[in-house]
Amino acid sequence: MRITAVETLWTPEYVNVLWVRIGTDEGITGLGETFYGAGAVAAHIHDTLAVRLLGQDPLRIEALNRRLADLPLAPASTGVEGRAVSAIDIALWDIFGKLCGQPVHQMLGGLCRDRQRIYNTCAGYAYGRSPNLRAGEARDLPEAGPCDDLRASRLDAGALAEDLLSEGITAMKIWPFDPIARETEGLAISAEQLRRGLEPFEKIRRRVGDRIEIMVEFHSLWSLPAAKRIARALEPYAPTWFEDPIRMTSPQALAEFARATPVWVCASETLGSRWPYKELLERDATHVVMVDLSWSGGLTEGRKIAALAETWHRPFAPHDCIGPVGFVAAVHMALSQPNTLVQETVRADLRGYYREVVTELPRIADGHVYPMTGAGLGTELAPALLARTDLVRRLSTA
Repeated sequence: MRITAVETLWTPEYVNVLWVRIGTDEGITGLGETFYGAGAVAAHIHDTLAVRLLGQDPLRIEALNRRLADLPLAPASTGVEGRAVSAIDIALWDIFGKLCGQPVHQMLGGLCRDRQRIYNTCAGYAYGRSPNLRAGEARDLPEAGPCDDLRASRLDAGALAEDLLSEGITAMKIWPFDPIARETEGLAISAEQLRRGLEPFEKIRRRVGDRIEIMVEFHSLWSLPAAKRIARALEPYAPTWFEDPIRMTSPQALAEFARATPVWVCASETLGSRWPYKELLERDATHVVMVDLSWSGGLTEGRKIAALAETWHRPFAPHDCIGPVGFVAAVHMALSQPNTLVQETVRADLRGYYREVVTELPRIADGHVYPMTGAGLGTELAPALLARTDLVRRLSTA
């Protein structure tokens, strides 16, 4: 089998999502995905990587991943180079599974459990469509529907928690301190601002008690002193973890934060490859290892990061909030790794734009996600997406 075509696809409506399809001379096509800067990633794929892929055996996944990732600027990066490699790698695993007639989780070693617990990230419907990526900011597009969870978390987080529990979802992630970080550039936080940021946690605990877990997302917006102050104030509400409290550029600073609070630190969807995770683990700077497969090197690198976390006796938690293909890949990874703690999901995406993009999504019920059963990833780009007149397609062939 040889790679005969490399195709990229994106549309202005989902301006940051890039899909990659790898074609072969045996008629099997693999699907991959990444997020942010779709045009730039597509250019790198066709101008730099396609020549290194065309004519190659797509089943030599490890060798191809190394060949693409070892280019200058690519190692340990979630930049254009890292995102391109991630999307291609996911597509190669899709080919592998389709050739063998097995789901990707089987190719990764098989199921470690029959279902995986999930949590809901409280984003809104417009996230995947918006070019504005400032974390937690209200989107330009109007939101409507029963799962505007970003808006609900700001208006009545207690009622939102109760609604999630009614669906069997027993964990939620919110980021009420993000708007405050923009007021102060994340350098400091006043007593009044601190009280304002704590209000959703008070509403949740008052409404549902400890029946729901709360993950706190900081989006790397805070200075170390401010993040430590916020952490101390949040401790009485028993959050499950603090995610990316500062920028992931200093393992030493993150370790100082981790020592300052009994709450777990979760890091980080923003890291590329296993090397920066190794530094965090060596310094006891993180308790939960989070990975976004669409940024960190794909399934090939993702399973190495999961194994690295297990070496340090740390749980693994795949990231979502990117796109449907990346989510499907994450579910395959989550179910095949022995140390997976929980899988991130976004109700608004799963019931919104994800369904506009792909043909199949994993079944979610009673607060758990269940394995895909089809060969490979088990999903394809939807015919309606492929028929769009605004779809930007670029093809490199042998």
